[in-house]
Amino acid sequence: MKAYGKTDIGAKRNTNQDYVFCSMQPVGSLPNLFIVADGMGGHKAGDLASRYTVETFLEIVRNSKENNPITVIEQAVREANTALIKKAKESIDYDGMGTTLVVSTIVEKELYIANVGDSRLYLVNNEIQQITRDHSLVEEMINLGEIDRKNARTHEKKNIITRAIGVDTEIEADFFEVDYEPGDIIMMCSDGLSNMIDDDDMKDIINQGNELSDIAQSLIDTANRNGGKDNISVILVQPDYDEVKTC
Repeated sequence: MKAYGKTDIGAKRNTNQDYVFCSMQPVGSLPNLFIVADGMGGHKAGDLASRYTVETFLEIVRNSKENNPITVIEQAVREANTALIKKAKESIDYDGMGTTLVVSTIVEKELYIANVGDSRLYLVNNEIQQITRDHSLVEEMINLGEIDRKNARTHEKKNIITRAIGVDTEIEADFFEVDYEPGDIIMMCSDGLSNMIDDDDMKDIINQGNELSDIAQSLIDTANRNGGKDNISVILVQPDYDEVKTC
C-alpha cells in the first residue's frame, strides 16, 4: 500500500480550516485509516472544529472494543459529534462550528467508507467514480431534477451543506462498502478540490503515473490556478502495493 495526504490554504483564504489524517499503520482495530475534514465556522471555529473532530474520532477508535469496521466508525462518528457540540458551548467564538467528515479504511481487500457533508471519496482507474454522495442543498436539487450535475458545480448555493458533525445532536453518516480493482487509486478530498477541478480533469492528473506526492501537488496546483477559492485537501491511496511508505 502507498498513501499520501496534503492540505493547502488555497488562493483566497486567510486560514486553513481543513484537516487530514493518513495512516497505513493500525489505529485501534482498524488496520489503516484515512480522514478528510472540512471545518466551518468563524475565524477561530472552523479550524478547531475539523482538528478537534479528527483528534476525538481517533481517540475513540483507539479505545474501541469493537472489531467490525462499520461499528467502530459509526461509534466514533456519533461520539465525536457529541464531543464537538459540547466543545462549541465553551466559547461564543465557537458557536455554530461544525465540520464535514469522510473516512475510509481497507480491511482484507474491502474498502469501508463513511461520510458526513460534502467531502468526497472517489475510485479512479481508467474511469473516475464518486463513491460518496454529498449532503448538500445542491445535491438535493439534483435528485429532484431541478438542476443538472454540470451546473451544480457553479451553483450559488453550492456551499450549503445539509449534514455536518457538530450541528445536530443526532448524526447519521452514510456508509459504503466497495470492492476495488487492481490499479485503482482511492482519492479523498474536500470541496476546495472538487469545486475547482472537474472529474475528468482530476482523473487525467491522477493517471499521469507520477508518485502520489507529485499527483497530490499537481491537483492542488491546478485547483489554485482555477481560482483556489477554498482550502484544498487531498489523500491518495494505492491499496494494491506490497511496499509500505509513510503517509
